[in-house]
Amino acid sequence: MADTPFRTGSPATHDTDLIIIGGGPAGCAAARMAASVGMRSILIEPDTLCRTLYRIPALNNVLGGYTSGPELADSITMELKSTELCRLELGRYVTELRADDAHVTVTVDTGARLTAPYAIVATGVGPLQPRDVAWITASDDMILPPLWQADADDAQDRTLLVLGGDRPIGTFLRAHPATDTRLLVAYPVADEYKAEEIREDPRVTLLPVEHLTLGPAEDTTVSAEAVGRDGERQTVTADAAYLSIGNAPTVPPGDLIRGADGYCPPTDQHPRVIVAGDLRSARFQRIMTALGSGGEAALHAYYAAREMLTKD
Repeated sequence: MADTPFRTGSPATHDTDLIIIGGGPAGCAAARMAASVGMRSILIEPDTLCRTLYRIPALNNVLGGYTSGPELADSITMELKSTELCRLELGRYVTELRADDAHVTVTVDTGARLTAPYAIVATGVGPLQPRDVAWITASDDMILPPLWQADADDAQDRTLLVLGGDRPIGTFLRAHPATDTRLLVAYPVADEYKAEEIREDPRVTLLPVEHLTLGPAEDTTVSAEAVGRDGERQTVTADAAYLSIGNAPTVPPGDLIRGADGYCPPTDQHPRVIVAGDLRSARFQRIMTALGSGGEAALHAYYAAREMLTKD
């Protein structure tokens, strides 16, 4: 860490050197990197730090020997809480983000406004619901949980209808190798390549569909009418339904530029707003890429601020 805190402006000018929105792996990595170069930061997170990591039972692509999400989350949380240059604002959420030539202004739910020369937005993504995709018909008020929230004990000896072939299915199966659960995975042609990693698992039945219509949930079962790619119709039933149809960006209102897919390309943003983690693109939604992009975002702010000070 730098011997003395790096200052991008006087205390009367800015509340901190860097505002970080989002307390997942990317936001936490940004705070640690900022502190290592002497930058003060304020990290705003509406929930707990690394809340999604706590719901990932098995890891197989993260350095450091971590084999579960909670294990990694505990380590990151401990480090953040001991980072003196980072002020944590947990249980708070951002209602507006504005950027101009001089600074960024972040308004939180209390009405308080915070300013800094730069902001990092690392708010990540949330699960898509059936109403969000064209290949599923369901009532507008239907809300289903993602598969990674399924409890292994509750899933034992049950059949789960999984909507979509996204990769969390493989994570669930690896995390619960002894769970006697049958997964009936209904997925569109776009998810064909994702289904390859689960195709050989005996607990999985793949159901490629052109369209799926979900019926109203009963007390103990769910049902759906599936239209296959050959036009054949069949009715499927299961004990419960879960989602694996992907995610959508969750962004604070204000000065963020979103692409046609809802994501926020880093190169399209205001120079004082830096995007990190899963918010950047659907292609890089991995813990390792989030950690790396968070650290890179903090260094981006650090060097940009140094250049501004040099010009002044």
